[in-house]
Amino acid sequence: MMKTAELTLGTEWDKTFPESKKVSHRKVTFINRYGITLAADLYEPKEYEGKLAAIAVCGPFGAVKEQCSGLYAQEMAERGFLTIAFDPSFTGESGGTPRYVASPDINTEDFQAAVDFLSVQDNVDPERIGIIGICGWGGLSLNTAAIDTRIKATAAMTMYDMSRVNANGYYDAMDKDARYETRKALNEQRIKDYRNGSYELRGGVVDPLPEDAPFYVKDYYAYYKTDRGYHKRSLNSNGGWNKTVGLSFMNMPQLTYINEIRNAVLIVHGDKAHSCYFSKDAYAAMIKDNPYTDNKELMIIPGAVHTDLYDQKDIIPFDKLESFFREYLA
Repeated sequence: MMKTAELTLGTEWDKTFPESKKVSHRKVTFINRYGITLAADLYEPKEYEGKLAAIAVCGPFGAVKEQCSGLYAQEMAERGFLTIAFDPSFTGESGGTPRYVASPDINTEDFQAAVDFLSVQDNVDPERIGIIGICGWGGLSLNTAAIDTRIKATAAMTMYDMSRVNANGYYDAMDKDARYETRKALNEQRIKDYRNGSYELRGGVVDPLPEDAPFYVKDYYAYYKTDRGYHKRSLNSNGGWNKTVGLSFMNMPQLTYINEIRNAVLIVHGDKAHSCYFSKDAYAAMIKDNPYTDNKELMIIPGAVHTDLYDQKDIIPFDKLESFFREYLA
């Protein structure tokens, strides 16, 4: 067994959602292929027989496991699955330096490492493992499903394609000249950071909220900057990612092979979300020239905005998620 690094893990219940008495909860750690130790919350049904189907959950981009990924994990554990919600490399309670960076490769590997961990648990059936990705980790979950054949079912919730939004801007408004200027600024930032010996942060969700802020910014503020979703370790709630975080995403499209996914995929988005086009386009790309489409589904939630699928339990289709994973992790 590969040795994990020592991490400082909290012992108190510090989630943004109430603790369920229907499941057991404990902290666990596991290591990815790059030697980074990841921290996770494990949720387990208190009563079960035999080996369990398991689900790894991560996201949103800039969130921590104490926020909505933990809510999803706890809810799915109440429904009979063993689940983990983990912090990605370089964030939250997980290891990795420098802090507050992201990578389409390393973060895909984080999901695969979670599957490694689940596969060797005594009470888990390694043939019945799925993943849930939220927001930016929705896109990364599809990227992982394209490479990892062990994942029998994938749910991408209110997803972002982080490669696309970094390279093209929102609604693909960035042309090649604007992209060049962005590259230039980010590479100048690299020199500044190297000279200073530290990585400058770009700031989390804007605070105070400008009156003329676009709706999607108000949507994020209502989650990350209020008691609804604020967490002290969340990048979006506080100082944000470092300024150069977008460089690798700009240069590395992450959904290139999603039309080769053979196992089951459910993509869920609200029709009022500013980000809904990511899911619609990803679904279209996934089923194009793919003979394995009977187990692929796009579910659009009428009236739902982006962050509704973070934590609004009356809007998140948990019954659908349960039936989806029960069918394909049977």
